Amino acid sequence: MLVISERVNGLFGAVGKAIDKRDGKWIQEHALYQLECGATVLDVNTGPGREDGPAAMDWLVRTIQDVTEATLCIDTPGLKTMTAGLRAAKNPVIMNSTTAERKRMDALFPLCREHGAEIICLTMDEKGIPNDAETRTELAMTMVTVAMEHEIMPDRLLLDPLVLPIKAAQDQGMKVVKAIGMFQALNEPPIRTVVGLSNVSNGCKDRPMVNRTYLAMLLGAGLSAAILDPEDQLLMETVKTGQVLRNEKLYCDDFLRA
Repeated sequence: MLVISERVNGLFGAVGKAIDKRDGKWIQEHALYQLECGATVLDVNTGPGREDGPAAMDWLVRTIQDVTEATLCIDTPGLKTMTAGLRAAKNPVIMNSTTAERKRMDALFPLCREHGAEIICLTMDEKGIPNDAETRTELAMTMVTVAMEHEIMPDRLLLDPLVLPIKAAQDQGMKVVKAIGMFQALNEPPIRTVVGLSNVSNGCKDRPMVNRTYLAMLLGAGLSAAILDPEDQLLMETVKTGQVLRNEKLYCDDFLRA
């Protein structure tokens, strides 16, 4: 499973301050620590409401790339900020993200093709997030079709069924699990899937336990990638155990340390 760190995000106070101060050393050490904890991709987000979004993203991408060749996931809803991140990137990138809204697809898929990027596709449109797995799957198929119209093949897509907080939408947990399974029937080989894992526990009392349990359920359904906190050691042990049980990593008695 692809582990995408959620921690290089201006929403976190220390990260936001480092971006404001253009503290490259702190950002670089923080990014490298995510990789040491087990992340394979870094989701980079400058944070909301920034007037200097494009400039901040350009700086953030270049700063991190000075110390690692890890794939970066450029995370922003702003077209200008996304463009700035893609232009600054010299390593592989994932765009985070498009929805099934036609205007957004027509703006972002050409950028994806131009920069040879992969892209996360959120299963929502102008009406919002669907209430069932079937509609999520219909929107996923729409995005696959439009992507191919832009000469972007399914192997460059990551379909996101959109995890919702169980405290506010408890019935949605199993619907997302069902959607993960349904997405795999859309193409051969199956299109990769991704979730923002921490969303499930927003507002919960024991967030780490909820995150770990839900990740195990999603792994059993065939999840390909997750944006999560690699600093949570028990969560990462769930990832490693899941990789062994799914025959993705070779078993050994000390597999958690291997």
